[in-house]
Amino acid sequence: MSRRLPPGWYPDPDAPLLERRWDGTAWTDDRRVPEVPGPPRAAGEVSARAKAVALAASVLALVAAIVSGAFALARGDGDDVVADTAPTVASPSPDTASPSPSRLVDELDGISLPLPDGWAPAKYVTRDHVVMTSEGGSVSARTLPGGAGKPPASLAEQDVRRAAHSSYDGIRGHRVVRSERVAVAGRAGHLVRWRVRTARGPGGWVQSLAFPQDRGGPPSAVVVRFAFDAGPEGPPLADMDRITGGIRPADR
Repeated sequence: MSRRLPPGWYPDPDAPLLERRWDGTAWTDDRRVPEVPGPPRAAGEVSARAKAVALAASVLALVAAIVSGAFALARGDGDDVVADTAPTVASPSPDTASPSPSRLVDELDGISLPLPDGWAPAKYVTRDHVVMTSEGGSVSARTLPGGAGKPPASLAEQDVRRAAHSSYDGIRGHRVVRSERVAVAGRAGHLVRWRVRTARGPGGWVQSLAFPQDRGGPPSAVVVRFAFDAGPEGPPLADMDRITGGIRPADR
């Protein structure tokens, strides 16, 4: 939002007891003593008139401060209004970005995950429940309210196929590279990892990790999906193991 003053006489920022001409874009060199309105007063009224002048001077000083602030604000808003005497602005401190957090807390699913180098929390909530991303990689998590009655192995085997087809188009085949029990957040879980071949490109790696979750409500299960592009464009496969092994309950 820009602010622009119309041409006219305004309190001089450099001399609050004077008025200075503003041409609409910049200060001119024209200055004048502000006129005190009202008819001439008798000699006996000199004291009252002096008080009025003093009061007017105080008001002008206050208005000058407000006008000066308005010009500075206008300049800061990107408008082309520039006063000939710019206010002193402290130099900004160097841009010291705060370090990335070492862990990501997923309150929705009641877990926290490590953030390896090159990974960042997802900026937006998506229908795929993505919680972190990297160049060529993503990790998503979801809670299955009705999944507590199924073995983690069954949940992981069912989900890995969905994970593959939601992450890659033109799948030509896959190879199971891992299918094993794992301990996740202090509970017995299971992971299934595929190496996916696609019609174009190097394909990728997908993994589904399932484990029971109990947050004090009805028992449920959590499934964490991994999708890593293969080849040099994707994240290192070791990150999949780092994230898997570092999953903890959200309150730890």
